[in-house]
Amino acid sequence: MAQLARSSFVLPDPVIHASPRPEHLQLVGLPTWLWIDRGMWKPKSVTASVPGVSVTVTAKPALVVWWMGDGGKARCDGPGTPYSVGAAPAASSSDCSYTYSTSSAGQPENAFLVKSAITWTVRWSSGGQTGVLAPLTTTAASAFQVAQAQSLTTAPREV
Repeated sequence: MAQLARSSFVLPDPVIHASPRPEHLQLVGLPTWLWIDRGMWKPKSVTASVPGVSVTVTAKPALVVWWMGDGGKARCDGPGTPYSVGAAPAASSSDCSYTYSTSSAGQPENAFLVKSAITWTVRWSSGGQTGVLAPLTTTAASAFQVAQAQSLTTAPREV
């Protein structure tokens, strides 16, 4: 019955957020902040019943893995921290980020296909008994264009 309840789960797919935003250019050497909506990072439960017996199955988000499209990945134990526009740069930090070392030039649509997958731990309970079921996974994808910028610093010239 726990498997029946587990199979009826409809978990939300992650919504990918990043700073810089996915529709803007990422830069080689600059950390890209990654996060999932905190509102969806909550346990979800479903109950299945037949006369005299009910089983509750609860899925809890455990981690998110980001495949960054360039062969690298980031593993984050939580939803990540949203970037705050008004925060002082020295006081800001991300608990989930990735730094590209190459540009996406030459890739299809000149972008890396970024995929995120949330792993949900699944437990059941019924009549004072509990157990563990196979984890569930929800996924999402987005395209990130990564550019490489270079600068040249020279001594000031008198005019």
